[in-house]
This record gives sequence, structure tokens and C-alpha cells, in this order.
Amino acid sequence: MSETKKTEKSRLGNGAIVAICCSFVIGMVGAAYAAVPLYEMFCKVTGYGGTTQRVEQASDVILDKKIKVRFDANVGPGLPWTFEPMQREVEIRIGETVQVFYKARNNASTPTTGQATFNVTPEATGAYFNKVQCFCFTETTLKPGEEMDMPVVFFVDPEIVEPVETKGVHTITLSYTFYPREASKPLVSAADGKADDVNKL
Repeated sequence: MSETKKTEKSRLGNGAIVAICCSFVIGMVGAAYAAVPLYEMFCKVTGYGGTTQRVEQASDVILDKKIKVRFDANVGPGLPWTFEPMQREVEIRIGETVQVFYKARNNASTPTTGQATFNVTPEATGAYFNKVQCFCFTETTLKPGEEMDMPVVFFVDPEIVEPVETKGVHTITLSYTFYPREASKPLVSAADGKADDVNKL
């Protein structure tokens, strides 16, 4: 084989290695960006880390067995709010749909916006703690000095009594932490934009 052909093959081989390495790096970067949303999706589906479930309808099975649910409230740095549960705990039948309230107050002299993160403990119960309605699904804006009662509608899935890791659980703690958020700006439609342009003429 001539030296020219050997050189060409060597270049082709090196080019393939470079292409494979580049593809690997790009794939790793893409995986890093996808990791957070995929992890959040995994937690929502499995209840991992105490992540509760969001459902559209209440349970149609209610057991005679009862379970106690305690409520915890926290405020993250930078949000000048007072936030607390209106009742510290309830005892409910497993599968029973109940509504409880938290209360938030904006102590600042300007409007502020927050959104709550949430989890339950023991963490294994997250897959069985179902929310039908919750203030945590959206951000909340409070005017200066404004107070708001915030409902949570939930039930504990009757299947919680089946797995070994949850069948002996008698108390669940539902915990929220409010963090500051930038208020979402309303979208301006093309029609509104044209109307504004006409008004300026």
C-alpha cells in the first residue's frame, strides 16, 4: 500500500474519532440540560423525595382506617411574607378528600410575588399524597399588607396501606416553602399592539 493511501486512511480514522468525541461531548451537554426537568418529572411520577401527586378528581374509595396529616410552612430568603397553616393537623380517613387552608401576608410596602415548593415526609408517602387543588400550582402576588387564605384540597390514596414501606405510616407531614418570584408579565396580543400604534398617531 502506498504512503499516500496510508496517510488518507489515517486522516479518515482520526476524523471519525474526532466526530465521535464531539458527538459524545454534545450528548453530555444535552443530558446535563435535560437532567433537571427529567428529574422533576421522575419525582412527580414516582413521589421520589416526598414529591406529591397532582390529580384531577377525588378518590372514590374511602377506608375505615385513619391517618394524621400535619402542616408545615416556611418562607425563603428575600420574600417579606408571613406564611402559616390555619390548622396544625387533621385526622382523616384514608381516601377521604379534605380541604385545609394556609394563610399568607405581604409585610412589604410594595407588591411581591412568590411561589411555593412542597414535599411530604416520610418521603415514601409522596406517591400516595394526591392534590386536587393547591395554591402551589401557580405563583401568587400580594399587594402591600394584603392577606390571603390559600386552599389545599387533597386525599391520601388508599393504596398506601399495601406497600411494606408505607403500610405502617400513621402520620404524614405536608410542608411548603414560599420563595420570591418575578411576577409574570401579561402577554400583549398583536391586535393590542396595533391599537396602541393607532392611538399614538
